[in-house]
Amino acid sequence: MIVVTGASGQLGKLVIQFLLEKIPASEIIAAVRNPEKSKELAELGVQVRQADYNDPASLNQAFKGAEKILLISSNEIGQRTAQHSAVIAAAKQAEVKVIAYTSVLKADTSPLALAGEHLETEQALKASGVPFVILRNGWYTENYTASIPAALAHNAFLGSAGDGKIASAARKDYAAAAATVLLNPVISGSIYELAGDDTYTLAEFVNEIAKQSGKAVSYVNLSQDEFAAALEGAGLPKPFAALIADSDVGVSKGALFDDSHQLSKLIGYSTQPYSTSIKIALQG
Repeated sequence: MIVVTGASGQLGKLVIQFLLEKIPASEIIAAVRNPEKSKELAELGVQVRQADYNDPASLNQAFKGAEKILLISSNEIGQRTAQHSAVIAAAKQAEVKVIAYTSVLKADTSPLALAGEHLETEQALKASGVPFVILRNGWYTENYTASIPAALAHNAFLGSAGDGKIASAARKDYAAAAATVLLNPVISGSIYELAGDDTYTLAEFVNEIAKQSGKAVSYVNLSQDEFAAALEGAGLPKPFAALIADSDVGVSKGALFDDSHQLSKLIGYSTQPYSTSIKIALQG
């Protein structure tokens, strides 16, 4: 049995789609906080079990009979280390054969503030004694394509990444990598640095938006504080705005660049070009 935590999220749903292409639905457990919101998975024959990162008892129940677990990182920044540790403890109790964790690119050397909790989780995995694989995911291209409507509306794409190179990939490419690891034998302790095959600066990304849309839009590079303030002005909570701005500055320090092509090697095909992701986003 393969358990996918956070299975109601965008990445989790995609991982399950890939798994369903290779194994029967009855061999997949979707661990979700609210099963009522995952009826479509149940209709496919997937076992849907209630699992809350903040409720260890629910995790113990959800992981019964599990052989492999994909721990998709929590989106509750500041709570992740404790939540992930609870998952690892439940996985150990279930005596799983392997737990795969979605970390962040270059977690051990990353300048990103959000890398801290990822690294702490990696350390918890290593100390647990549970066989593990770490999937250090780079940025999803969707993180940037989500800003296209606002950029077109205001003729400007804001950021603070400078000329930093980004090697992002589509969310589906990372999902395919996770599914591949879950479906094949692994060497415990393996760490994959996963990033897209093509690279770009935000200025190049925005130029592609302008080219494909036929509309005037330019990249406006701001200081970290200016960008955070702009994000707050757009309605984002202050802590989240600060984290996004910090991540953008991290781009200028190489945090989201990797040219090892481990992602495409793992999945067996080239990652989706950012130009294609932009095209899909513009088509709506």
